Amino acid sequence: MDRLAQIDTFSRFTQVSRETITSLKKYEESIIEANSRFNLVGKSTINYIWTRHFLDSSQLIDFIDKNDKTLADIGSGAGFPGLVLAILAKDRKINLKIRLIEKSKKKTTFLKQVIGDLDLDVDVVTHNILIDKYKLSQDLITARAFKPLRVILQFLNARAENWKKIFLFLGKTGKNDLDQASKRWNIGYKQRMSITSSDSIIIEINKLKKK
Repeated sequence: MDRLAQIDTFSRFTQVSRETITSLKKYEESIIEANSRFNLVGKSTINYIWTRHFLDSSQLIDFIDKNDKTLADIGSGAGFPGLVLAILAKDRKINLKIRLIEKSKKKTTFLKQVIGDLDLDVDVVTHNILIDKYKLSQDLITARAFKPLRVILQFLNARAENWKKIFLFLGKTGKNDLDQASKRWNIGYKQRMSITSSDSIIIEINKLKKK
């Protein structure tokens, strides 16, 4: 799928304004320009940013409601899904305060640059949350291509407080990882097939307790 077809697909699924498409084009340009220095996305996906990264990340926007006020995106990397959600939330006039948490100083520098360029109200912090004993207290928590599920669940159980929903993107081994995790954890969740890959699922966790 060429770039224009990708943009068209993204637009049909998200129904965003022209101004938002323009913002995302600027974001795409920034990724491409900085990728060789910051290793933001894999070489195999650099030509598919609109579908592989933007559209994939955007799937969560429909599950955010007016009662959700804060969101933490852990292991943000190039800003997926947190920065994409910030752009879409602005488009939909959703008052959501988003914090991006990333351990790489180079990547947080990149994220801050994009946030400034697009005039977004987003916080960025540089933390290795698995080492720094970082505490989360946001309504929503997201993670995409971060750590194995067992590591994420262990961290969230120890460090996340008063959350409402946790959204995790799981790849080819996701269903098996979830089955294995369910042996150690009581997990209340909804499971959805990703619209961008038949091998991937998104889970929305509303309860997490160790057995």
